[in-house]
Amino acid sequence: MKVWSPFPGGGHALVGGLAPRKPSLAGLTIGVLDNSKPNADVLLHRVAELLAEKTGAAGVRAWRKPGASRPAEMIDDIAKSAHVVLTGSAD
Repeated sequence: MKVWSPFPGGGHALVGGLAPRKPSLAGLTIGVLDNSKPNADVLLHRVAELLAEKTGAAGVRAWRKPGASRPAEMIDDIAKSAHVVLTGSAD
């Protein structure tokens, strides 16, 4: 993943990395983390439903965060409850 700096002389820096891809979603729970952007819930839930139908995932579970940050308890719950997570929607 490349992250570009908006500051003069910035460039890009490698931050973390992408999570390894699951070989299959069959039997797994797909998580949805709604970031409260307009229509994010509609978009993310629909994508998750389609993925579940197409791949045989066990189901979809959703969480909604009211702002940019999220409580540690929510992160822990997501990590315990979902095998993969869809999140993010921009303005």
